[in-house]
Amino acid sequence: MDHVQTEVDAPSTVNILTYNCWGLKYLAKYRVERLQEIGRCIATTVPTPDIVGLQECWTQEDYLAIRKQTRHLLPYGKFYCSGIFGGGLAILSKWPIVESNMVRYPLNGRPTAFFRGDWYVGKGVACASIQTGQGRRSIIEVFCTHLHAPYAPESKDSYLCHRTAQAWEIARLMRQAAERGHAVIGMGDFNLTPSSLAYQLITTHAPMQDVWKVLHPESSLGAATHPLEKARRREIPSARYNLRENGATCDSVLNTWRWSKQQQKQLLKGQSTVVDPATPDPRAKRLDYIFFSNGLSASPSVTQWRVDSAKVGMMERHPTLDCSLSDHFSVEATISRITQHSMSNADALHHRTSMHEQTTDTALRTLTSASLHPTLYTSYNPSPTSSFLPLPSNRTPSPPNPNSVEPSASSHSFLPASTYDEILALISSDKDRAHRQRRLRLFHFVASIIVSIICFIAIWWSNHAGVSFMLVFISTFNFGGGVVQGLIGGLFEGHELRALKEFEWEIMTAKGYAEVNEGKAAGSLEGNKEQGSLNEDGVAEEKDERGEGKTSVEHGREELDVGKELWERVRASEEYSGKENARRAQGRFEEFHGNA
Repeated sequence: MDHVQTEVDAPSTVNILTYNCWGLKYLAKYRVERLQEIGRCIATTVPTPDIVGLQECWTQEDYLAIRKQTRHLLPYGKFYCSGIFGGGLAILSKWPIVESNMVRYPLNGRPTAFFRGDWYVGKGVACASIQTGQGRRSIIEVFCTHLHAPYAPESKDSYLCHRTAQAWEIARLMRQAAERGHAVIGMGDFNLTPSSLAYQLITTHAPMQDVWKVLHPESSLGAATHPLEKARRREIPSARYNLRENGATCDSVLNTWRWSKQQQKQLLKGQSTVVDPATPDPRAKRLDYIFFSNGLSASPSVTQWRVDSAKVGMMERHPTLDCSLSDHFSVEATISRITQHSMSNADALHHRTSMHEQTTDTALRTLTSASLHPTLYTSYNPSPTSSFLPLPSNRTPSPPNPNSVEPSASSHSFLPASTYDEILALISSDKDRAHRQRRLRLFHFVASIIVSIICFIAIWWSNHAGVSFMLVFISTFNFGGGVVQGLIGGLFEGHELRALKEFEWEIMTAKGYAEVNEGKAAGSLEGNKEQGSLNEDGVAEEKDERGEGKTSVEHGREELDVGKELWERVRASEEYSGKENARRAQGRFEEFHGNA
C-alpha cells in the first residue's frame, strides 16, 4: 500500500531555475571563470532554488565546479551524457533523483554542419523523477532540454522542421508523465518564441502551462522586430520592460555578450559600460521557458500545485571580468502547494506581483549607477484592440484558480487542422531536400569510384614519377571524399528520411482527429442554433428537403458522418502519407470513434 501523502511529507513550495550556461569548450570566452561564478550565484539566489536545470554545461569539469558551489543546498545531481561531445544537460535537486534517463531526439541537425555542432552533441531530453516526500504520489517528473538552435530568421531557417519535431517529442514525454498523475516540470532553452509552431505543439499536445504566460498573459510573442509583434502596434519596449513583463532572456541590451564588437573590445580593456534600463530593446526575446502541469489525475490525494511567481534572473556581471555570466539570463519560478488555508486569489496575485517587481528592481540596480535618469523604461501603452492574437484586454493577470481541475486524459486537445498543414508543409520540404541531397551524395560516391579507377589505369601507363604521384594523390583524396559522401547519403540521409516519415505520420494522425473534432464542433454549434425551435414533446426538429422532421439524435449522427467524410479525404491524400499509413490511421480513428 502506498504511503498516504501528508502536508509534512511534501514541501509547501518548490523553487525552479533554468539557465543556459554557454559553456562551449575552446569557443566560449572565460568559460571556467564564468561557470564557477554561475555556481556561486545559484547558491546565493533568493529564493534558494530547489530544482535546477542547466544547458550548455558541456564538460564534466564545469559540472563539478558548479556542484562544488551548490552541493550544500542541492545535494543530488545528474550530468547527462549524450552524443560525441555530450548533451550539455544537467539537473540539480534538493531531493533524491530516484530515476533518470536521456532521450535523444530522432531529428537533430545534420553531420555536414560540423561548424554548428548540434548533431554531434546528441541533443535530447534529460529526464528525472524527483521524490519530494514519502510515497509514489510525491514524485515530480522533470524534463530539461535544449532544442536545435536557429541560425537564420524563421522564414529561412532550414532547421525549423527539426526543432518542431523536437518540440513534438518533448510534448509527448511530458504528456505521458502527466497521464501517470505526477506533477510535471519542463524547462530549458527551447530556442523558440511564443508565436512559433513548436510552442503551440507543446502547450496543446501536452497539458502544460507556460509559467510566464500564466502571470503575464499579454507578454510579447517574440522580439519587437518580429512581424507578429509588429502587428500588435506596440511601442518598442525598454530593457527593463522586457525583463519585467516580457520575460526576455536572450539578445538583451543588458547582456554584454550581445553587444557590438567595439563595445566588447572596450570592456576587455577595462572600460566598464553601464546600460540604462530605459534603453529601447527591440531584439530581446524569450527563448528559455519553464512549463508546469499538475498532471491529469483529479484525485484529491494527489498533491496539487499552483504557479506563485516567475522572474528573469542571473543578470549580474562577473565581479572581476565585468562581463555577463552567460549569453542568456535565467528563468526562475516558484510553485506553491494548494492547501485549504491558501490565501485568496486577490492576495496571491498582489503577493506575486509585488515580489516579482521587487526582485527585478533589485537586479537592475546592480547593473546601473545611481546617477541614471529616474525614468527606467520607455512609454509602453498597449492597446487591447491591437493584439494580433486574442489576448485579455486587462493587463493585470488573474491568478490560476486553485479549485480548477485539469482535463482528463481522454480530453486530448488539438490545434486547428490548418496548423497541422503548416507542419506537414515543413516536413514535405525537408523530405524533398533530403531526397535531393541523398541522390547527389550517392552520385558523388559512384563518380569517385570511377575517377579513382581511371587514375589507377593512368598510373599504369605513366612514365613520369611526378605525374604518377599526382594521380595517386588525386585518386586517394577523391575516393576518401566519395566514401564520406556515400556514408552520409546512404546512412544519415536515410535515417533523416525515416524519422521525417514517422513525424509525418504522427502529424497526419493528429490532423485527422482535429478535423473530426472540428466536424463535431460544427455539428454542436448547429444544434445549439436549433434549440430554440422545439415541438410539443420538447424534441428539436429539422426539416429536410422532403419536409420530414429529424430528431437531434439523428442530426448528431449526421454530423459524425460529416466528420468521417473529412477523415476519408485525409486518408485519400497520398501527398503526405502512403496507403499503409492511411490504413493504420483509419484503424486508430475507428478505435477512437468506437470509444466516443
